[in-house]
Amino acid sequence: MAPSAVVWDPALLGYDLGGEHPFNPVRLDLTIRLATALGVLDDVPLLVPEPATEAELYRAHAAEYLEAVKQAPMAGWDVGHGLGTPDNPVFTDMHEAASLVVGSTLLGARCLAEGKAQRAVNIAGGLHHAMRDHASGFCVYNDVSVAISWLLDHGFDRIAYIDTDVHHGDGVQAAFYGDPRVLTVSLHQHPFTLFPGTGYSGETGAEGAEGSAVNVPLPPRTKDAGWLRAFHAVVPSLLAEFRPQLLVSQCGVDSHDEDPLADLALTVDGHRTLYRTLRELADTHADGKWLAVGGGGYQLLRVVPRSWTHLIATVLDRDVPPETPLPPAWTEHVRGLAPHAELPLSMGDGGDTGFSPWGDGLDDAVDVAIRDTRRAVFPLHGLDPDDPRD
Repeated sequence: MAPSAVVWDPALLGYDLGGEHPFNPVRLDLTIRLATALGVLDDVPLLVPEPATEAELYRAHAAEYLEAVKQAPMAGWDVGHGLGTPDNPVFTDMHEAASLVVGSTLLGARCLAEGKAQRAVNIAGGLHHAMRDHASGFCVYNDVSVAISWLLDHGFDRIAYIDTDVHHGDGVQAAFYGDPRVLTVSLHQHPFTLFPGTGYSGETGAEGAEGSAVNVPLPPRTKDAGWLRAFHAVVPSLLAEFRPQLLVSQCGVDSHDEDPLADLALTVDGHRTLYRTLRELADTHADGKWLAVGGGGYQLLRVVPRSWTHLIATVLDRDVPPETPLPPAWTEHVRGLAPHAELPLSMGDGGDTGFSPWGDGLDDAVDVAIRDTRRAVFPLHGLDPDDPRD
């Protein structure tokens, strides 16, 4: 088996929305430092990306939007296209920094397409809200949409995209809403209660691609057990029916109980379990091919570095036990940045990731979401929405 690929370069820290903006690149730096301190990256060459070209960006974005992004740092506040807002402030070298993020996810995609790796991970990617002609939700360019489009032209015609960020993966869904070659699946906090206000169960794909979009809107305060119950009630059956050649996953960790911008209640242990499940699903249904990217996550010190270190470790088959102590050198570095921060002691939260599979007769708010999604989508794939065996 080809080795797994890890894409990283400190230049990716240049995607910095500045000031007190929650999308702080320190989370990336601390993740790489933690993975290094734990030995997860021992003898692993880190692949250095190059910025995506304009032709590559045109796969997901309009030419006039690219021009607006380039001109924004010189144009003042009234640039339009969703730029210059509190969510998407203009910053110096914005086009270059955002293009490098796209290039980093493209590099992972190329490794898979060229057979250089079976799996690839890019924690700097996952900017899933960016639309064709405007920025949205901290995202300037949509690296995932560009990479999937590129993969469709380089040997793949069935790609499954699974988005586990707390926010609906609206930009990727929009890019492929009418394309039956791409199955987009998003599990997220219910749009009644959280940005971007989309991702209802009834959003199932455009005419000619019915069933290509799958949305599981979960109620606030959903914990590990409920989240995993919903995931297993929907995703494996659809993957088995769709038979993807490659799995792409956006692994935002703002679903954590401590995240300041959302209201789900997962633990780092739940995230770790999810990554191991995605790895298994890729092996079972996608010939082992798995491209994993980051996404949201705004508890910068306590959550994101641990969760994404688990993601990198899972991609590399170097799983880290949850009880593993945090390395003292890493903890000291973090205390130098935030002297009064209360840091965890280990790589887990002590979360209970056991769950009861759907179909056991229980009925709660999570089961409402499961039923609504299965009934909206499963018949479009020839599956029985009310039969737990499907």
